[in-house]
Amino acid sequence: MNTQLEVCIDNIESLHNAIAGGATRIELCSSLALGGLTPSYGFMQQAAKLSSIPVYAMIRPRQGDFFYSEEELEMMRWDIEAAKHAGLDGVVLGVLTQNGDIHMPFATALCEFAQALDLGVTFHRAFDQCRDAEKALEAVISLGCERILTSGLAPSAPQGVKALKALVTQAQGRIAIMAGAGVNANNVTQLVEQTGVGEIHLSGKTTRPSHMIFIAEQSKMGAAEVDDFTIPITSTEAIANMVLALK
Repeated sequence: MNTQLEVCIDNIESLHNAIAGGATRIELCSSLALGGLTPSYGFMQQAAKLSSIPVYAMIRPRQGDFFYSEEELEMMRWDIEAAKHAGLDGVVLGVLTQNGDIHMPFATALCEFAQALDLGVTFHRAFDQCRDAEKALEAVISLGCERILTSGLAPSAPQGVKALKALVTQAQGRIAIMAGAGVNANNVTQLVEQTGVGEIHLSGKTTRPSHMIFIAEQSKMGAAEVDDFTIPITSTEAIANMVLALK
């Protein structure tokens, strides 16, 4: 399999499932339901200790947009340093201006800091909220990022095929274009053939019931519609099926 397969996870059980399925890289997050936030330092350390493949930590201090304050930028620097101390291989980040361009002063500060620590850098789907994809691609390339995670500025990668192909053509191998959002074993072959992307990103999410014996149905830890006794995890089968499709 020449295509890199990155699996995003937000719990340690999913780490084992993703690797067993054939993932080639892990994106480590908390709160995947919110699009992925920075994982805890303990999670980073445990993933680094247990993983047989590269692990990149999401550096995203909150849900919502990607226009950050100076205080949030400082938080992101601390989290990048935590990823290094934990023994991870890289970080995943993205920062924008209010006008939908890459925030070059902030992005440069973060990327140079990470690169000085010998960490790889992925620019995440903040890219999909840019107003000018061609301009944004050149900006991210100038930052020295290894790859961009993108759906082709569409709700899902299969819907963004035209833009993904254009990005691959424009990039000319200067940066990897990693397609993510709505990619599965049924559509990945066509997606790769139509766009030429060399990397794929997915969560392969399923759920399992809690192992608790006593179920406190009257108690809620968060939103009323969320079942606290259903655990979201990565499906080994979904990842293995993706690997088969890519082969």
